[in-house]
Amino acid sequence: MNNLASPVLVGRTSELRVLIEAMARPPAVVLVEGEAGIGKTRLVHAALDRLVSGDRPVLLGYCHQIREPFPYGPVVEALREVAGRLPAAEVLNPVTGVLRDYLPELSHALPPPPPPLNDPRAERHRLFRAMRALLAAVGPALLVIEDLHWADDGTRDLLRFLADQPPEGLTVVATYRREDLNTPGLPLGRAYRRPPGTTSLVIPLRPLDAPEVNSLACALLDRSALPPAFVARLHEHTAGIPFVVEEVVRSLPDAEGPEALDRAGVPLLLREAMAEQMAGLPAAAVSAAQAAAVLRLPVDERLIAAVSGAPSGLGQALRAGVLREHPGGRYGFRHALAQQAVYDAIPGPDRRLAHERAMAALAAVTPPPLVQLAFHSRQAGDIGAWLRHGRAAADRAAALGDTALAVEVLDGMLADPDLPAPERGPLSLALSRLAATGLSYQRVVRLLRRLLRDDFLAREVRGEARLNLGLMLSNQAGDIPAGRPEVLAAVAELHDRPTLAARGWASLALPEWGTESLATHAEWMARAEALVAITDDPELAAAVLANRASFEMSIGSRDAFAIAATLPVSDPSVAVRRQVARGYCNLHDSATTLGHYTAAEEFGRQGRRLAAETGVLFPAYTVDVATVRRRWLTGRWEGLRDQAIALVELATEAPLIAVDAWLVLGLLALATGEWEEARKCLYSAGMDAPDARFLPIAVAAAGGLVELHLARGALKDAVTEAVQAAARMRRKGVWAWGAGLIPSAVTALAQAGRVQEGAELVTEFADGITGRLAPAAHAALDHARGALAADRRPDEAADFFARAREAYAALPQPYTAARVGESEARARLALGDRSAAAALAETAERFGELGATHDAARCRRALRDLGVESPLPRGRKGNAGALSQREKEVARLVALGRTNREIADVLFLSTRTVETHVATVLRKLGLRSRTEVAPPV
Repeated sequence: MNNLASPVLVGRTSELRVLIEAMARPPAVVLVEGEAGIGKTRLVHAALDRLVSGDRPVLLGYCHQIREPFPYGPVVEALREVAGRLPAAEVLNPVTGVLRDYLPELSHALPPPPPPLNDPRAERHRLFRAMRALLAAVGPALLVIEDLHWADDGTRDLLRFLADQPPEGLTVVATYRREDLNTPGLPLGRAYRRPPGTTSLVIPLRPLDAPEVNSLACALLDRSALPPAFVARLHEHTAGIPFVVEEVVRSLPDAEGPEALDRAGVPLLLREAMAEQMAGLPAAAVSAAQAAAVLRLPVDERLIAAVSGAPSGLGQALRAGVLREHPGGRYGFRHALAQQAVYDAIPGPDRRLAHERAMAALAAVTPPPLVQLAFHSRQAGDIGAWLRHGRAAADRAAALGDTALAVEVLDGMLADPDLPAPERGPLSLALSRLAATGLSYQRVVRLLRRLLRDDFLAREVRGEARLNLGLMLSNQAGDIPAGRPEVLAAVAELHDRPTLAARGWASLALPEWGTESLATHAEWMARAEALVAITDDPELAAAVLANRASFEMSIGSRDAFAIAATLPVSDPSVAVRRQVARGYCNLHDSATTLGHYTAAEEFGRQGRRLAAETGVLFPAYTVDVATVRRRWLTGRWEGLRDQAIALVELATEAPLIAVDAWLVLGLLALATGEWEEARKCLYSAGMDAPDARFLPIAVAAAGGLVELHLARGALKDAVTEAVQAAARMRRKGVWAWGAGLIPSAVTALAQAGRVQEGAELVTEFADGITGRLAPAAHAALDHARGALAADRRPDEAADFFARAREAYAALPQPYTAARVGESEARARLALGDRSAAAALAETAERFGELGATHDAARCRRALRDLGVESPLPRGRKGNAGALSQREKEVARLVALGRTNREIADVLFLSTRTVETHVATVLRKLGLRSRTEVAPPV
């Protein structure tokens, strides 16, 4: 059974280290314990591969479940490997002669056989001594016995004899399954007492956790990464057992979605293993196992007895290891594939009857488990009961706020080919209504597109289906070019359904999406509110009110906070509160953009709470990504990059909604001089298609690209980007979003000598934010005015920069405050104010504290040009081998693959200085090549 081992060793670092250390300190006895497929053999062989053995023989023996009579067979099999390693026969202990009959291939190298003793017990003892003497003669040696749980009594006694009195150079390693031992917990048949001077330990192997399953699957598929949803399902599906993971992964088609695991079925080897295990069970145990397979979930003893009809079978199945006890007095299989293997082997008529018994037993439970009842009624062929229970299960889940479960139930029903045609349209609509609030939407989009294309839906429901399709494409997918036309077509189809038409107009009214002007969005909002006025639908009223509040907040209206305060946050209806949750999450995003950080935090808190209460995933995710942006803006950068990456990975199915996280990753890279990384992330934040992306983030990303071009000396590219981004803002008309763009754009225009154009942009910006509650934009206005005056009127520039610095600090935006503080110090230095050097030094310190190493280096370079020393923060004393702050910065850039010239540009150093730092880094880290440098932590 050693073929159960995976060819890739994952997640066994500590166990491998312990095993190798024990093997290297004979005499030793090591027992490796774990269930089938857990990786016992792979661990042992990995240790053998890593052990420097020299002439040390490795003797392998295997115990087999089905064997022919052959006393001590596994050890005898292992001893055959000593051929060629024995000393001369006259040197060997004479007792080894008794092994001639057991090892005929070694008879020429063994002493003559001693005379018989005519006492079976004495003969056995002499045989054991002979084997011990032979092992001592070829020592030091490694004796490995696989699958000790299948060993015969004689082999187990022999191994216990060797373990009790091991030769000086012998290491015994045995693998076994605890659940299959003849005597539970006693792999050697009785308690083992470690002899003095012998290394002795048991190494239990646990299942892999989700990250380890990910590593194993990536290795098997030769991939660097896999979708988190796929990995989570794979871990759940296989219980983290390496062999099962391997078999499942190898049996998969090319697809890597979670649904591919459900289609893959049970691997052949696992089916055979379960069939073999079931074949040895008593009839009652088989019935219990089959009942557990039909019930699918771990359940209590009463349910298994009711479905199996064999009350005594559960205990037998547990003792055989087919079933296991789960927490809470429930019983089931070790993993889903074992359950599926047993289920598939039940004859069809027997399965149907078992499902009928399950329906009867579960119907008596209070409250009835509707999802399970729907499943069992479908498997029993009762279509009417299936539809009844399925619809009730989805309704209950939605009412309780478990939207994900409701979507899963309805999606499963729609995927069933036996679903009656009249049910398809209503269920599709119910599914689309729920999916519009979740993160998982792609299957629903495909379904709705097919239904609309093939005309499966009746006329009266087509408009609603199209509306939901458009909302999913626009929101979850972020695909405005595809979603907006669907919504516009839907509102035309919904002329006789004002309630739904109002929802469509309200969604179109949000100005963050699309290329329409603010005036057009305001007109659409007015249409939605007019339709709400003639309907009596509290959920619709809440939805439109939430969008009105979001609309007003996004443009910095003075009425925004008052309107937000009227949202029915305590309404008893889950549907109403779900709309309020969406509204609060949108308010959080807009308040973050405008610079209302305290209010944004409160909106986010309320939005998360309501989202959790009402089961909406998508709005809560938008809070998470906007919170990352708020952390960037307010200077809380510790661990920020890792958090942003995690959110990007979470949105694998809807990557376009992770734009806030991409923006933050791009701006962090910009602050540390990682130019190419910054460019890639800013494009992912919306600059790949800015007209089709979330515009406030695209505007900020455009400002980042302008800064990137300026930092790299590409002034022409900076101006082009600035002009294009300003044109998009001008077309939309929401200047309150310009805080991250306008100062950079004006800087680029001024440096290019296009001062008049820059002045016109500043005027437009000032007019656009007049009367708006947009503190970040107002701070940016003084910032832009200072940038416009910097080269011509440094005295005015210094004053504008000072006001901007104070405004940014009050928000707070410490990084932007430091940036404008640097500009203020440079303006004052241009006026001959040498005292500004101290402010520049303080600014360099603030940049360093944040982690903006490129900005800090730029300030220190300016100070060096002034002849002012600005030492870097020193490392801890007493660690001569530790890297200094500058060396850490150099090491990070080396690890990113930067050349010395590129590092010099980022850190404002000479190439020769960089060469010296690189050499010091390699020496301190004990490395021979810069390719071996890893980013310092």
